[in-house]
Amino acid sequence: MKKLFFAVIAVAVIISGCAKKEIIKPVDQPTTEQKPADNIQSEQKAVPVEKVTSLDPAEKDKAALDSAIKVLQARLKDIHFDFDKYMVRNEDKPILKEVSDVLLRNKNVKVMIEGHCDERGTNEYNLALGDKRANAVKEYLRSLGTPSGKIDTISYGEEKPLCKESTDECWAKNRRAHFVLSGARQ
Repeated sequence: MKKLFFAVIAVAVIISGCAKKEIIKPVDQPTTEQKPADNIQSEQKAVPVEKVTSLDPAEKDKAALDSAIKVLQARLKDIHFDFDKYMVRNEDKPILKEVSDVLLRNKNVKVMIEGHCDERGTNEYNLALGDKRANAVKEYLRSLGTPSGKIDTISYGEEKPLCKESTDECWAKNRRAHFVLSGARQ
């Protein structure tokens, strides 16, 4: 009899534990057209700024720096070199002055100077020539007062051409130094 009693109680507990839960439906919110204008304004004022943006201060600084770098990057033009040369041409010096000014005015910005060549010559020769071009640009920027710690160089030789035709016009476009801005490491 005791076993039957405990079995009935166990079944009652199980059944009561599985009772349907009441589902509460959200009350339909009136649309903004139905809200009075002063309610809309008070709701807009009540939204804290922290809920609008999820960036912490470090992320905000990085986002601002990235945005500024994109704007600055768009202003910078490549400089070009004569065939088989790595000396900075006089007509390109104003561009380098602007690069230097950008680096001097923006303490958190660095530049990578990419040295490029046209397709003529061996891969080894073009890598060496691209390196000389990038370093010639670096030295010119240093002569304008840019700290060398803000400048890195790399040579791509003939590996990243802008133009792939085998013409004098294309080759001239490929003999260049390209500038890539980035945030400086702190």
